[in-house]
Amino acid sequence: MADLTEFERERKRLWGIAYRITGSVADAEDAVQETWLRWQRLPDGEANDPRSYLTTVISRLCYDQLGSARARRESYVGPWLPEPVVTESGPEDRVTLDESVGLAMLTVLERLTPAERTAFILHDVFAVPFKEIADVVGRTPDSVRQLASRARRRVRAEAPSRSVDRGEHRRAVDAFLSAVMGGDFDGLLEILDPEVVWRSDGGGKVTAARLPVIGDEKVVRFSRRLMRAFDPDTMHALVREVNGSPGLVLVDPVGERCIVFAFSVRGGLITEIDAVVNPEKLRHLDLGSL
Repeated sequence: MADLTEFERERKRLWGIAYRITGSVADAEDAVQETWLRWQRLPDGEANDPRSYLTTVISRLCYDQLGSARARRESYVGPWLPEPVVTESGPEDRVTLDESVGLAMLTVLERLTPAERTAFILHDVFAVPFKEIADVVGRTPDSVRQLASRARRRVRAEAPSRSVDRGEHRRAVDAFLSAVMGGDFDGLLEILDPEVVWRSDGGGKVTAARLPVIGDEKVVRFSRRLMRAFDPDTMHALVREVNGSPGLVLVDPVGERCIVFAFSVRGGLITEIDAVVNPEKLRHLDLGSL
C-alpha cells in the first residue's frame, strides 16, 4: 500500500488542481477521494515520483469529468458560475487561492475547451511540464504547448482587469453592502462602473436573471428587486472571503435563502458582480460557521 504521508503532503495541491479544472467543490472533493483510493491500491515503490503520479491521476479524472460536465452546462438555465469557496478570513485552508481561482476567472475558463483549460491550469498555474500534461489529455507535448498558448491568449483578452489592492477591493465591497442594506441606491450608483456586469446563477432552481445585467442603472434596479425578496428582520449580511477576495454572503435563515457575491473591482469601482443563488451550489457551505 502506498504511503499515506506522501498523499497528505500533496492533498491541498491536488484539491487546487481539481477545483480549478472542474469549477466544483463537490467534484473536486470526489476527485481527491478517488485519487486517494487509487493511491491506496498502488503497490509500494510503484510510483518513483509521487507528486507527478498523483497529479496525473487527478488531472485525468477531472479532464474526463469536464467533458461530460460541458454537455450538462450547455442546457443549464441562465449563466453558469462555479461553486464558491467561502471562508471567514484569509485564504481557504485547503489550497492557497489566487487570481486563477476567482469566480470571474473561472467563468472565463469555462469558455475554453477541456483540453485548453487543463493545459493552461496545469502548466501556467501549477508548473506541470508539457510532457506530463500530454499524458493527461492524450496529445503530444508540442500540441499541449499550443493548447496552453491559445488558452493563455484568450484568458488575457477576456479576463477582467482588477485591482490588486485588497484595501481598495474591501472598501468597494463595504460600500456595496452599506448601500443595498440601507436602501441607498443613489449611493450604489456611485460605486458601480457605468458598464458593470451582473451575472446571477439560479440554475432554474430559484429566481435569477437569465442573462447578464449590464450597466449601472440596470444593476441598481435589479438590486432593488432582489432585496425585496429578503426579510430585513431575519436577514443578515456577512463580508467573507469568496474565492480568495473580499465578497459578501446574504443569509435569510427563516426563508432559507442564501446568496454569495463575488466582485471584480478596478479603480475603486465595481466592474463585475457574480451572484450565486442556486441552492445546489451552496450545499457545501456551513452557513452556521460563517
